[in-house]
Amino acid sequence: MDLTVIISFLAFTVLSAVIAVYKTRGQKLGTSLAYFLGNRNFGFWMIGSSLFLTNMSANQFVGENEYVYSTDMSVMCWGMSSILAMLVVAEWLMPVYLRIGAVTTPDFLERRYDRGTKRLVSIIFLLSYLVNLIPSVLYGCAVAMNGLLHIDQRFGLSYVASIRVLVLLIGLVGGCYTLLGGLKAITISDVVQGVGMVIGGGLLTYYGFRYLGGGSVVDGVHRLLSDKREHLNAIGAPRSVLPFSTLFTGMLLINIYYWGMEQYIVQETLASRDLATSQKGIALACVGKLMAPLLLNVPGLMAVHLYKSVGNPVTVFPRLVSDVMPPVVSGFIAAIVFGGALSTFNAGLNSLGTLFSVNVYRPWLKWKGEGEDERRVVRGARMFQAAVVVGGVCFAPLILNFSGGFYNYLQKVSSYFSVPIFTVMVVGFLTKKVPPVAAKAGLVFFVMSYVLTQFVFPTGLHYLHVLAILFVITVAGMLVIGRFYPMKESFRIGGARAEPWARRHWYFAILLLAMVAMFVLFSPLGLAHF
Repeated sequence: MDLTVIISFLAFTVLSAVIAVYKTRGQKLGTSLAYFLGNRNFGFWMIGSSLFLTNMSANQFVGENEYVYSTDMSVMCWGMSSILAMLVVAEWLMPVYLRIGAVTTPDFLERRYDRGTKRLVSIIFLLSYLVNLIPSVLYGCAVAMNGLLHIDQRFGLSYVASIRVLVLLIGLVGGCYTLLGGLKAITISDVVQGVGMVIGGGLLTYYGFRYLGGGSVVDGVHRLLSDKREHLNAIGAPRSVLPFSTLFTGMLLINIYYWGMEQYIVQETLASRDLATSQKGIALACVGKLMAPLLLNVPGLMAVHLYKSVGNPVTVFPRLVSDVMPPVVSGFIAAIVFGGALSTFNAGLNSLGTLFSVNVYRPWLKWKGEGEDERRVVRGARMFQAAVVVGGVCFAPLILNFSGGFYNYLQKVSSYFSVPIFTVMVVGFLTKKVPPVAAKAGLVFFVMSYVLTQFVFPTGLHYLHVLAILFVITVAGMLVIGRFYPMKESFRIGGARAEPWARRHWYFAILLLAMVAMFVLFSPLGLAHF
């Protein structure tokens, strides 16, 4: 392993940390508002960068390139369709959250239904982060770092042992970021990493095509476009692993949930100064999503032409970076991947602390009659976060035993938690008198039905279509309950109306057109033309 790779990696990683420490020096984290939301004073650059980096974890670098190498570009649908979901969130959901002064997304459920619904959803969130988000981020980053820095070869470790060691180190570093710096330190680091990711995407594309073309970028592009074009197609066939039709069913539901209801994502926008700032930040993150294929998908396409077979497809991305990049740039890319993983890990850990302390620990203190000691709440959150890090470090290496592919693991496990919450949130937003009992019944019915369709009574349908069908059935059931047992008084949001971004519709329209153009580009009408 070239020492230059390590030096380059450490240089950019330390630079991000130094800037974050410098910018947050002297800040007081004794209150939950400061620790979890950075005192709500983030500008749109911070919001946009943080949203983009939090989503661009090592899971995406590893998982999406693995998928492109093994199948085709249809995995791009997740990222491109999320642009539509993000704009829906910016236009209709963020005004509600900021109007009620929400700290967590379940705060809306308490307003709309009751405290019991809020606690139930908070528990589902906590379980989701504990069994899916934190372990998968640690595992994905460990796989990428081992492939980029060759830790197993350098220290004579087995592959499994190197993954375990890296998971431990990543957990310790990420835990220190969150526990010592709070959300503001995480977000400032994200801005630096975001700039680095844009530069890294351009460098990887340049060097990758040059390597593919035997020293000529033009020849590399020609080779990628002239052979094995089936991999360039993002329009999945009905029987493919990810049919294009899922874009309009379960994928759309999951994307709106992810960008508008997933606590660790929404918490970034809740820290904004006002509604206009949050909408600008979301639009900036959409621009990032349009550029994301340079890092998430194009390396997988290059690998199709470079490697006839790979023992473990999950190693495609780090192997490509090591093979085609100069050592100093390879270390830089490693730092970007590491930063993206830390961003997601830290955001998840911060949100876990928020959900636990605000929705579980603080109510428990009130029940005990011990008041609302802010320092005690923050201290309790930090202890809980430390325990989560320990649990995640222990569980993450076990993902090695999952046989369905890493990206498949991520999407399937998250589905058990995401769409049920999305369902009760949507009904809450769109109706006025559906009662709390309908929300609780809907959550229980959806989760149990989905488990049955996946393990007991397989339907033969794609799991994203199953999610959409269960969504319709659950909504219908909640509306029936609301028809016969309505709330006595109609729900009213209350609060002062937030002022939106005046020119947002023009920018939103441009972003939607760019999204459609990307689908056309990677289709039989574009680059995948046979």
